[in-house]
Amino acid sequence: MAISEVKRLAQALSQEYNSANPNLAKCGQFLSQLKIALIELSYLTHEERPNNIEELTLARDVLEIGAQWSVRTKDIPSFERYMAQLQTYYNDHSVLPASPLKYNLIGLNLLCLLSQNRISDFHTALETIDPEQLHNNPAIQHPIKLEQSLMEGSYNRVWSSRSEVPSQEYLFFIDILMDTIRNEIASCSEKAYTSLPLSDAGTLLFFTNMEDILNFAKERNWKVNPVEQKAYFHSDTDEKINIPADQIIKQTMFYARDMDRIV
Repeated sequence: MAISEVKRLAQALSQEYNSANPNLAKCGQFLSQLKIALIELSYLTHEERPNNIEELTLARDVLEIGAQWSVRTKDIPSFERYMAQLQTYYNDHSVLPASPLKYNLIGLNLLCLLSQNRISDFHTALETIDPEQLHNNPAIQHPIKLEQSLMEGSYNRVWSSRSEVPSQEYLFFIDILMDTIRNEIASCSEKAYTSLPLSDAGTLLFFTNMEDILNFAKERNWKVNPVEQKAYFHSDTDEKINIPADQIIKQTMFYARDMDRIV
């Protein structure tokens, strides 16, 4: 594919993705064509020649759209592949013009790691970020503060962070985090209570409407009483456990006699 055709496809992709109501399926088709074209033209492995800067910038811009598109289509493996390719452009090609999306995508990648509980990878990624950006860039600070809130168990701050996201793509990974948090809270509630009013359960689980509460209760196999407006939890502690008392006593006596012989 000629360079002029690659540029035409990249422009069509950019226009479609940045439109008011982008056709994500069409964007995916453009990306599939462009990925093949980039490999054929070896943009991903070219050395930094002065006449190659424009081509490298074009490839980076396509990959950045691909990373954002992956989040919108909820395809985490695809997002991770695009971010792995972008690392070369962000870290190795210093002569390229700065990308306005760079730190937004790096922050998004940090949040992706956090949502998968990959804490060691999260901290390793932090070490590669410029210190000034690490402390001052809102897109980087957002996942850092989220990680601190999670470590402190301040789930309210995680929930309220939805209103402070640097871009709408961040909400996808925050929702994954919230699902994990809700299941953790539900597990603790099941051990602490036999039942809860649905309104209280909704408050604990950060749900804002009854339909979401009922769907969650169904997933957890809670018994909902619509008259009482309560959710009843199944409790493992209600199950009787048979303890072989006679066998334990005999074994203990056997050990005691052995200890006497040793002494």
